[in-house]
Amino acid sequence: MNAGIRGQEGATLVIALIMLVVITLLAVSTLSTTNMNLKVVGNMQSRGEALHATQQAIETVISTPLFIANPASAVLNPCGTANTLCTDLTGDGTPEYTTRLNPAPACVSVKPIKVSELNFSSAEDLGCAAGQAQQFGVAGVGSGNSLCANTTWDITAETSATVSRTRVTVTQGVAMRINTDDMTSSCL
Repeated sequence: MNAGIRGQEGATLVIALIMLVVITLLAVSTLSTTNMNLKVVGNMQSRGEALHATQQAIETVISTPLFIANPASAVLNPCGTANTLCTDLTGDGTPEYTTRLNPAPACVSVKPIKVSELNFSSAEDLGCAAGQAQQFGVAGVGSGNSLCANTTWDITAETSATVSRTRVTVTQGVAMRINTDDMTSSCL
């Protein structure tokens, strides 16, 4: 009986060491997976914030008629160079993202609106018809065109993070009604 017990004295130690190695490998694997998941989530958050900053920049530009009159300097208060916006998400005074309009907004199509297509009960259309009875100094009177045109613009914004290597580029088409003076200076 003593001989059987003496033969098993080291087996418990070996089994305990094997179990310790297996548990250690599981812990290291879990830690590695957790770190990888944190990096993925961080990258997704950074990309989402950059996409938000890009879209916000485009919306800021299209809500300002300045981009129609001067596409090369479409941003009202640029940060640094022309057509550049900075986004400070944390509110600490340091921008986390820089968005640049590259290339400048461009008019890709223009179609003058005929007077016969106007709805005179609409204030917007009524403004396009103003001065049509004058017959002098009005662009396009002889052709039956109104004082407005429908245009389509392409706006491309590139956002880059100041800390990480996140970059997002968004191109958005925008349809706008503009007056014929802006049409001749920006779209033709």
